[in-house]
Amino acid sequence: MKRVKPEDWYATRRLADGVTAISEPFIQEFYRCNIWHVRGRDRDMLVDSGMGVVSLREWAPLVTERDLIAVASHTHFDHIGCHHEFECRAVHAAEADLLANPTRANTLADPYVTDEIFDALPPEPYCSKCYGVKAAPATRILEDGDVIDLGDRHFEVIHTPGHSPGGIALYEKATEMLFSGDIVYDGPLIEDTYHANPDHYIASMKRLHDLPVRLVHGGHFPSFDGARLKTLIRDWLDGKGLTP
Repeated sequence: MKRVKPEDWYATRRLADGVTAISEPFIQEFYRCNIWHVRGRDRDMLVDSGMGVVSLREWAPLVTERDLIAVASHTHFDHIGCHHEFECRAVHAAEADLLANPTRANTLADPYVTDEIFDALPPEPYCSKCYGVKAAPATRILEDGDVIDLGDRHFEVIHTPGHSPGGIALYEKATEMLFSGDIVYDGPLIEDTYHANPDHYIASMKRLHDLPVRLVHGGHFPSFDGARLKTLIRDWLDGKGLTP
């Protein structure tokens, strides 16, 4: 398999509401985390940081332009690989230990990280068997209801356990925009990780169903509107014989 130059590893796309989507296009879509950069007046926010196989700070210079807080929607390998590159790092309390002490097992690098998840490999010396997330102890521990303040923008932390114990979504009431992480996105959901909890997953989905949402930026796959969010949640709950 060919290897990609580091300068070609990331793709960026500016969206509305001061949001930029950063992606790793050579990772197959199912495994490719969405990295979200949000511009604020006083500081910026990064929601997740990808696999960490190529430096985000070096090769996606947008993330170095201003003071920035890197938030982990949860601590699976595809979402926290570059968190160690940032001075300010935030994660929910339930997964703070994982961010500080990652292993191939507790970040799900085992069994998912193999050459087969790539369409082209990262630059040398990357090795799938050698891959591991670097420790990135949190400088801020998040709980449900906390607010991430960017000066002119405020994102409420919504604890959404189910996919993982410390999963969170981030909600901006003023724009009705939701960063949903991996609890819900427009694609196949993962409900069987070693620390998933079906009862918590149901409660999280019901909670998000009732939220006034205009636009959702998920942890994977394309963004979608609030009507699609309700449809996804209702269909998921219907499949389990439940109602919102």
